Amino acid sequence: MTETEAPRSTRSTPFPDAPGRRKGYEKRAVDTFLEKARDAFEANEPGALRSTEVRSASFPLVRGGYAIGPVDAALGRVEDAFAAREREYALSRLGARAWVAETRDTAQVVLDRLSRPRGSRFDRVGLAHYGYRIEEVDIVADRIARYLAAGDPVTAEQVRSVAFRPQRNGYREVQVDAVLDAVVEVMLAVG
Repeated sequence: MTETEAPRSTRSTPFPDAPGRRKGYEKRAVDTFLEKARDAFEANEPGALRSTEVRSASFPLVRGGYAIGPVDAALGRVEDAFAAREREYALSRLGARAWVAETRDTAQVVLDRLSRPRGSRFDRVGLAHYGYRIEEVDIVADRIARYLAAGDPVTAEQVRSVAFRPQRNGYREVQVDAVLDAVVEVMLAVG
């Protein structure tokens, strides 16, 4: 070991370890992704890394990994930074009118989906499979619909961190997640 290398146990880490025997995000995967994000942000090349890619980043869960909460919070801040840059770029490329129209169209598609009757907003998985708990998704959907229709307060962080319990014959996870991603995109687009 050279003088400049510290043993792994004494190096400072950007995040705390997962407590006790709980699993956390694999450190190397998180560090690699955040380094890639930093490089892309500093390069300032449109499209090098998008906010949606930050939002969809996932890491293996391992014992001795980083605590999940602090990593997710940091990823939220990174996503916000990329979204702000994307908004600036879109405004300069499209112009304010076209950009607002595009964002409004996305918000309307989401609102139309969430305005469907409770229990019928998303496809369901088969009886033998687990999906998201319907009543929990519908509660969140109602809150988001009020945000989109009337401006009720909801933050992007609240939407990002929502979690649903599993239920047999529940809502199809992929559809729910896609709508939640679209909501976050709309929220970040309007700043």
